[in-house]
Amino acid sequence: MLVRIAKAIVGKPKWFLMGIIAFLAVAGPLGGSVVDKLVNGGFEDAAAESSVARERLQADFGVAEPNLVLLVTSKGEIDSSDATSAGTELTKRLAAEPGIGNVLSYWTANKNPALKSRDGTSALVLARVDDSAGDPTKRITDLRSEFGGEQDGLTVGIGGSVAASFDTDDTIQKNLQAMELIALPVMFLVLLLVFGSLVSATLPLIMVLPMVVGTLFILRLIAGVTDVSIFAMNTATVIGLGLAVDYSLFIVSRYREELRHRGGDITNKADRSEAIVAAVRTAGRTVVFSAVTVALASAALAVFPLVFLRSIAYAGIAVSGFAALSAIILMPTLLALFGSKINSLDLRKGFRKLLGRPAKVSADTPDEGVWYRIATAVMRFPIPVATIVVAVLLLLGSPFLGAKFSLPDDRQLPASAESRQVQTTVREGFDSREADVLTVVAGGVRDEAGRAAQIQSYAEQLSRIDGVASVTSSVGTFTDGRTTAPPNPGAAAMANENGTFLKVAPDVEPYSAEGERLVADLRAAQAPWPVLITGTAAALVDTMTALDDGLPIALLFIGLSTFLLLFLFTGSILLPFKALLLNLLSLSATFGAMVWIFQEGNLASLFGVEVTGTTIAITPILMFCLLFGLSMDYEVFMLSRIKEEYERTGDTRLAVARGLGRTGRIVTAAAGLMMVVTISNLITTEIGFQVMFGFGLTLALFMDAFVVRGLLLPAFMQLAGRANWWAPGPLRRLHRRFGLSEEPAVVGTPVKEKSLVG
Repeated sequence: MLVRIAKAIVGKPKWFLMGIIAFLAVAGPLGGSVVDKLVNGGFEDAAAESSVARERLQADFGVAEPNLVLLVTSKGEIDSSDATSAGTELTKRLAAEPGIGNVLSYWTANKNPALKSRDGTSALVLARVDDSAGDPTKRITDLRSEFGGEQDGLTVGIGGSVAASFDTDDTIQKNLQAMELIALPVMFLVLLLVFGSLVSATLPLIMVLPMVVGTLFILRLIAGVTDVSIFAMNTATVIGLGLAVDYSLFIVSRYREELRHRGGDITNKADRSEAIVAAVRTAGRTVVFSAVTVALASAALAVFPLVFLRSIAYAGIAVSGFAALSAIILMPTLLALFGSKINSLDLRKGFRKLLGRPAKVSADTPDEGVWYRIATAVMRFPIPVATIVVAVLLLLGSPFLGAKFSLPDDRQLPASAESRQVQTTVREGFDSREADVLTVVAGGVRDEAGRAAQIQSYAEQLSRIDGVASVTSSVGTFTDGRTTAPPNPGAAAMANENGTFLKVAPDVEPYSAEGERLVADLRAAQAPWPVLITGTAAALVDTMTALDDGLPIALLFIGLSTFLLLFLFTGSILLPFKALLLNLLSLSATFGAMVWIFQEGNLASLFGVEVTGTTIAITPILMFCLLFGLSMDYEVFMLSRIKEEYERTGDTRLAVARGLGRTGRIVTAAAGLMMVVTISNLITTEIGFQVMFGFGLTLALFMDAFVVRGLLLPAFMQLAGRANWWAPGPLRRLHRRFGLSEEPAVVGTPVKEKSLVG
């Protein structure tokens, strides 16, 4: 199939170019509108108890959790007559706004002390921005203009989850633009160093355009039928830029190699066409195989019932598919059209001439170069090298054993974000966390005699639990098992024929071990009726349960699919097992470093993130799935050349050295280019867990390309010898029938193993 595609392209490259332009003309405008359709958040399980309780609260009582917080600060006491008058008026104005409901403030709730700061200068107004008519974040700009800043002698800050979502969206879009402005020019300079000529360096960047447009187009289509997270766009851009350049690098380098090995004339169309077809048949097969591996690893994220992770799965599948299509269709098209100019404007020749150095002569043999020498050196001492490297990787990974997990909150936003500033003030200056209230929804409560007594008894019981600041119910407010306030004006609506609900204000951080413990204690309390609990801390507990339940399935899916694909590619049982093991070692070292820095706080100040004492739970899962696929990119590329050399020579050690000699420079360049993207993302992003993600990707790419592929791979294959290629008889026959290979199998018995390293 690849050969037929390549022959068709070299026959009519202009037709293919026009087809690509037509696709861009259609998909570009549609994909460009995807930003308006993406959603924020997506870190909760829609089928979990907390989600069901939230729906019950809305359906049975018409009440929704507050997502808007107004932090009202006075120059003096917040209880002064002027402040009280202004605060009450502010509350009325907010309640009169269309689409704003469940408005509650310190002044309209009997001056509930939980809504007042410890120093007496600030108070809270809580409300719900209706999300049934569309994205509520779109109202934040107007709300900040109307209600923020100076208001009748009061200073008002706008926060809450909907404001945090707005600030997150805004920050991500600005960071993404900044990342692209840095990454693309630096990538061009790196490509210039790799290829030398301006034309060669430009071709891989051209390939990025249809990949990005196609991915955004697919995300737009998916967003029309289901929720897609805003983070999918950022991830698609970061991963897509790397894959597009990697794959184009593989195709272009193989094209130049095929042309050189054939002794072809680059000005001769027939020679160029043969080289293009050969490059697509060999490197193109590797690209397709790699893209399938990345897509399968990304698809594993879809087993988790979280919109965020499923969105990354959609993006990963789409971006890998379009990166492969761009590599096997657009790149051959460009080579066919501009192939005779592939080495034009070679800046290295100019520099050599300027320095008075002779022109560099390309070698036809891989038996030279840094990677060849590294491979031979490692294979002289495979056991010491493997032992030292594995020990270092395990040592780096050891901090991950102490990982404590949570979900992203306001502390992931930059310090300049207003929503984070509001929440920080609430966290540090208020005794309870009214904006993070836990709601207990009870069903089966009828208008029977003694109902009020049951509600009071249950509320008193809950108020005694460690971590509870107060419990508000239809019969009053309770603290430490005693009544502290009578029913507020809206308390009557907290009980009806459907049941009742109670609001539990915590005095612990919701996204923490204490918050999780509080939810467990509340759910374990004896209730007189069936109850469901929702709220920030409850959502954390339910999300962690969903992640724990989905993780074994995702790991099994990735492990089996990767093992099967590598077996089909190599015909070996040992090589897929080796790839899985080395990937786990590399990732464990990366995860350990992330915990050591971002959870434990070592060097965290260098990255400008707040240390919360926890690791964002979705980050290791996301990185595991994506990096497992990306690491196979280099694994497949190297193994394809090693296998090709083995089929030609029958000598494993020579095949490993030559395979790494041929691919090492390209893998180094590919990893360097991908690291340009991840470092650019790391430099420009202001979202805390994306900083962690960018650092993890950068470190993992370095580990994988330079440590694992450069040291552990040759050491392992040297120790295994001919066992590298072994498989039981039935599996060998299966591979002969269904397996994949870059070159036709060598006919006859391979030559006897020869000594390469003495």
